[in-house]
Amino acid sequence: MDGMMANLNWTKEFPAAITVIDAGGVIREMNDRAAAVFAADGGMALIGKNSLDCHPEPSHSKLVHLLKEPKPNIYTIEKGGARKLICQMPWYRDGEFAGLVEISIELPAEVPHFVRD
Repeated sequence: MDGMMANLNWTKEFPAAITVIDAGGVIREMNDRAAAVFAADGGMALIGKNSLDCHPEPSHSKLVHLLKEPKPNIYTIEKGGARKLICQMPWYRDGEFAGLVEISIELPAEVPHFVRD
């Protein structure tokens, strides 16, 4: 792999919020968009904090459950007039559950749906 690929940090300016937490719920990484989304809560200063402390009920209990029984959690929300797709997926290190990755994608008003059987 050349030097350019070895230093590729595609998530930094990716146009969706990406937040990575470890198996204990501690925020380990955020991209620029996630820091902007959570700016009022501290932005990048949230790295090293426990994400469980940031979630009120019922989100808190859902996150605890996902950390105990890792599986995908995918849903949509509307906040401040913006619709978003939230995708929380487990990540693994050497085959062992290591935490969750949350990707939050702002959706346009109309989202085409294609059936491709």
